[in-house]
This record gives sequence, C-alpha cells and structure tokens, in this order.
Amino acid sequence: MATNLAIDNDLLDLALQVGRLRTKKATFTLALEEFIRHRKSQEIIKLQGTIDYDEDYAYKAIRSLQSNG
Repeated sequence: MATNLAIDNDLLDLALQVGRLRTKKATFTLALEEFIRHRKSQEIIKLQGTIDYDEDYAYKAIRSLQSNG
C-alpha cells in the first residue's frame, strides 16, 4: 500500500543513523514495529496484579509429564 507522509527529515535521518539501516522504508518499518511492540507491552504491564492464580496448580508436575511423554 503506497502512502505519502510528511515526515520530519531530521528525525528520519537521525533514525536512519541510530538504526544503522540502509533505507528510509526499512527505518520507518522498524520504527512502527518497535512502536507497536512497546504499546502492546504497556497494555500487558497494566494487567499486573489483576489476574488471580490458582495456588494449588502444580506446574512443575505438569512440566515433568510433558518432558517425559
């Protein structure tokens, strides 16, 4: 999908330099991927303390069954 964007050239040039990538497209793609990854991780962090765990769940026993079988 072709898209025309007005991007700050100084910012893009700095991103090219810092990212050590060869093209503006690769730099922009990487920046978008990192942006998305960061935002998703922020959503996961918000869940901290909101999930109740079953204290009787024997994860070690289940792991040993999976590795043996």
